[in-house]
Amino acid sequence: MAELNTGGKQMPRVDLTPMVDLAFLLITFFMLTTSLAKPHAMDVAMPDKDKENKDDNLEVADNRSMTILLGAKDKIEYYMGQLEKPIDGPTVVDYGKNGIRPVLLKKMKDVQAATGKPLIVIIRPSDNSNYRNLVDILDEMKIINAQQYMIGDISTPEVELLKREGIY
Repeated sequence: MAELNTGGKQMPRVDLTPMVDLAFLLITFFMLTTSLAKPHAMDVAMPDKDKENKDDNLEVADNRSMTILLGAKDKIEYYMGQLEKPIDGPTVVDYGKNGIRPVLLKKMKDVQAATGKPLIVIIRPSDNSNYRNLVDILDEMKIINAQQYMIGDISTPEVELLKREGIY
């Protein structure tokens, strides 16, 4: 409330308490009515582990499967088929539109033409790859619209392959 003192030589003053109350009410109102930005997340469906049949593995056709090994130094090594007798590779490439993306697009087209079925991509991160590498390769799967891909554990022979190439 405004208060005016007429006695003496005091100057008139204004009480600002109601204005401070109004400011806090407005701040509270805008905080409660503003919607916060929701984080963008990628949906990854992970299968349940079969506790009864631990050795039950899904057989994948060699001519349709591509294994991508995530190594250190932001490098990828890929091969088609099985590691013991690969159909193509192993080859070291980088991430991005000039690295793994053209390879994936070509393999997807070749497999679709040869078998009539989609390419199956098996992603195997190594202990020396970082989280960013996994996110990058999952982004590549989304960009190229890969229908079937999975994340698996890397085997000892695959780790040895990465060590030979100097990217472990």
